[in-house]
Amino acid sequence: MKGLNMSRVPSFRKLLRTSKIKLDNKLKNKQYKQQSAAKKYRKEQKKLRQAVRDAVCKKPFPLEDYKKKHVGKSEKREEEEEDEALPLDMMDEDDLKLMEDLARKASFLTRDISSNEPVHIKKRKRESVIEKYEKIPRRVNTEPEKELIHLLPIKDKGGIIPQTMEKPVPDVAEDEEEEDTEEMEVAEDFNEEPPPVLTPEEMAAQRKIKLQERKMHIAALASAILSDPENNIKKLKELRAMLMEQDPNVAVIVRKLVMVSLMEVFKDIAPSYKIRPLTEAEKATKVKKETQKLREFEEGLVSQYKFYLENLEQTIKDWKQRKLKKSNVVSLKAYKGLAEIAVKCLCELLVALPHFNFHNNIIVLIVPLMNDTSKKISELCCEAVKKLFKQDKLGFASLGVVKVVSGLVKGRNYNVRPEVLKVFLHLRIKEVELKKDSEDIAPKKKFMTFKEKRKHLSRMQRKWKKAEEKLERELLEAEASESKEKKLKLHTETLNIVFLTYFRILKRAQKSPLLPAVLEGLAKFAHLINVEFFDDLLIVLHSLIASDDLSYRESLHCILSAFQILSGQGDVLNIDPMKFYTHLYKTLFSLHAGGTNDDIGIVLQCLDVMLAKRRKQVSQQRALAFMKRLSTLALHVLPHSSIGILATNRILMQTFPKMDLLLDNESQGSGVYLSELDEPEHCNAQNTALWELHLLQRHYHPTVQKFAAHLAVGAPAEGSGALSLDLSRRPATELFEAYNMKGMTFNPPVPSVTPRRKKPAVFPSVGSWQNSLIPRAFGSVCRTLIPISDSLWL
Repeated sequence: MKGLNMSRVPSFRKLLRTSKIKLDNKLKNKQYKQQSAAKKYRKEQKKLRQAVRDAVCKKPFPLEDYKKKHVGKSEKREEEEEDEALPLDMMDEDDLKLMEDLARKASFLTRDISSNEPVHIKKRKRESVIEKYEKIPRRVNTEPEKELIHLLPIKDKGGIIPQTMEKPVPDVAEDEEEEDTEEMEVAEDFNEEPPPVLTPEEMAAQRKIKLQERKMHIAALASAILSDPENNIKKLKELRAMLMEQDPNVAVIVRKLVMVSLMEVFKDIAPSYKIRPLTEAEKATKVKKETQKLREFEEGLVSQYKFYLENLEQTIKDWKQRKLKKSNVVSLKAYKGLAEIAVKCLCELLVALPHFNFHNNIIVLIVPLMNDTSKKISELCCEAVKKLFKQDKLGFASLGVVKVVSGLVKGRNYNVRPEVLKVFLHLRIKEVELKKDSEDIAPKKKFMTFKEKRKHLSRMQRKWKKAEEKLERELLEAEASESKEKKLKLHTETLNIVFLTYFRILKRAQKSPLLPAVLEGLAKFAHLINVEFFDDLLIVLHSLIASDDLSYRESLHCILSAFQILSGQGDVLNIDPMKFYTHLYKTLFSLHAGGTNDDIGIVLQCLDVMLAKRRKQVSQQRALAFMKRLSTLALHVLPHSSIGILATNRILMQTFPKMDLLLDNESQGSGVYLSELDEPEHCNAQNTALWELHLLQRHYHPTVQKFAAHLAVGAPAEGSGALSLDLSRRPATELFEAYNMKGMTFNPPVPSVTPRRKKPAVFPSVGSWQNSLIPRAFGSVCRTLIPISDSLWL
């Protein structure tokens, strides 16, 4: 099929709607056209070669023709006399002799001198070229060649009868007339006067009118499609054609509006299932009109959705390549705005239609944009992926995104933004959520109650209904268990890819900016890691902490990851993580009320895993040392951090025995408390007291005051010093988030105070100054700001 024109291959939609016989006929018609065109071309080339050959072999005409008819003897004599009358006496004897010799040869004057043909050649070959041309018959009015068109065959009893039809070639004269008219129109347009120059106000008014017309047209098309999608599916093409708006005054805004409108339309009319292409057997079978109508609607919807996604992709590519189109309708500055709207539409479709066609194609477009240099586009894509992870119950879409992200990180040689890897933290892979999600996925069938059955059904019908409901319950249970197994399989595959990405970074790119995200991810999913990797992973984490190349936040994530590993399946391992306790104890004083205050949440998680959940492996000296240092830290942080720390101290006081030693002023052993020592086992914490609680009881935050007073009396569960149920039953991390002050507002809000009347200012005397409350208040502030050393206390 070398002669087949590949640029005119029918589109995918036409192939779906065309039968095999029709395709064969179209192919035959194309072949016949190509053959006729080739035949015409060969004839023209043959005529051209013949004309060239004739021009090259053209023979000159003789001066006189001596082949005349025989005349009478008198005429011959007269001719001889005329010949003898020539002035031969004027010629030399040599020339005259030469002329006489040549005259004896009959072919001297009639033969072409330049020709190499023999003398006695036939007369036919001596004829002139013009005489030959004149003898050729002419056709004044040539009939146009007829072209055969193969039609659909007719099936008869005897078999299939092919049908053809002649298609006349369009008249050349008519085409010439049309061309002349077009040229005249172009000339008329050229001769028209240029449009008048408009003022800026008139241009703005004209642009506003055009924009309003386009908006009304878009709204009309979109409402027509939404009202009856099956019958108005062709209007999708008309609406999509407006993406190529050519008016430079309104092109950018119209294209943005069309993008968003098409996105909303597709979100509304897309079905809740994936549309697959029909097989050849399904196309050949006869179906009902309703089924055929549904098929046509689905085919049109998929094709238009595909074209729409291709337009969005091309818009983003144009912005990336800074490639100016030939039409020059949209400027380069407007490319970024169009690309942002295109990315926003893709993100919305990624979240809204995870089950529909071309979802994997959208993932492939969105994931590389998460690493884009534009912060706005990167944030849009990251937020869309996070939403997809949060709402994905089964895990199909999450698995697709994780695969593409892993390939992106490896392909870029781990040179990607940390936000790309942090999206893994939003994966819904938790064992506690498996049962809940399986209940959500299982279809909830409402069965009839006993009263409804007795009211509406007979005895025999109630019996049959009971058996039917029993069967339906069994089917629902089987479906729920099957979906749960499928979900666990998908989650396992997803986690394998996530951990593979994490381990690659830990092994090959330890100094990469992705390391904090890796450590944070390991801290969250460490309980799901296989036991075989625990020893190697703990060694790697300890080496990272010992290298001193990590920031304190990264080291906190390392510690949390290690204890998450040891708290789950790692209980069976005989490992003493004393080095991790020491590092956390040393890191606590690196936290303060500034920018690191948000890291208190990670510290609270570490303390919960290290002390509360591993209380059997923790000594009393270690618990006392942590409690004392945490109380000192509570003086220097914001109120919500102080609440979380005091809630952790409350748990330690209730979990470990003899923690009330720190509430007594007398020392319980030898030695002095060494607050600067970074070893919790050897700092002699039993020889100090929690004097910080007295300062915290005068804190300006009421909740901090309650916790400090509660700990000062030994953290009783009942009685006058006990906490309210709202504070006692909530964990430390939840209290830390509940009393957060990110909005720079007091939490809880300060009650309003009614203003009092102003009294005239009276300057006090010296005695009254000494007895006033100002010195006492100033002294209390000084005691709060200047911490009292433990050496002076002892």
